[in-house]
Amino acid sequence: MDAKKELRNSVKAKLSELSLPLYEDFSYQVAQQLFQDEDWQKASTIAVTVSKAPEVDTLQIIRKGWEQGKRMVVPKCEPKSRGLDFRELKRFSQLESVYYGLYEPIVSETHQIKPEDIDLVIVPGLAFSKNGFRLGFGGGYYDRFLANYQGNTVSLAFKEQLLPDIPIESHDIPVSKIISSEGVILIGD
Repeated sequence: MDAKKELRNSVKAKLSELSLPLYEDFSYQVAQQLFQDEDWQKASTIAVTVSKAPEVDTLQIIRKGWEQGKRMVVPKCEPKSRGLDFRELKRFSQLESVYYGLYEPIVSETHQIKPEDIDLVIVPGLAFSKNGFRLGFGGGYYDRFLANYQGNTVSLAFKEQLLPDIPIESHDIPVSKIISSEGVILIGD
């Protein structure tokens, strides 16, 4: 088994031990840190995936964005090109369950948003190193997207997802900061 796959399984196992109350509590703490962050406050268009446990819960983040008048956009994965098509989400009923139980926008009910119109991308991941590199879920979708994205990036993590080191490859792109329940880790400062 390769190092990344082994690490994914190890982190998933650690996260699966979180009880629902702890998962919700930690997700809430991470979200509160995010809402205090300057990148969130300045952004008018924010890209975020619809999370699936054990990732930090993003439904509350999408709701808060709507409450604050922000344009919230979620990705539709394009398996052939392994690309991301970000679409504006105005209500949760515009989502449909696709492969692996993930929720994505219904194309006929949402509008495409160009990458250059996105102020902040909340980049998902399973594990993160202190230097901003992330271990994703194995598709490489976000690394492809981030290669040409010029805006701000942040990842959300429980402390169980913060590791001293993760295996990185030449195409891996670090995020600008990681927000956890413990605080904010600025990368490269």
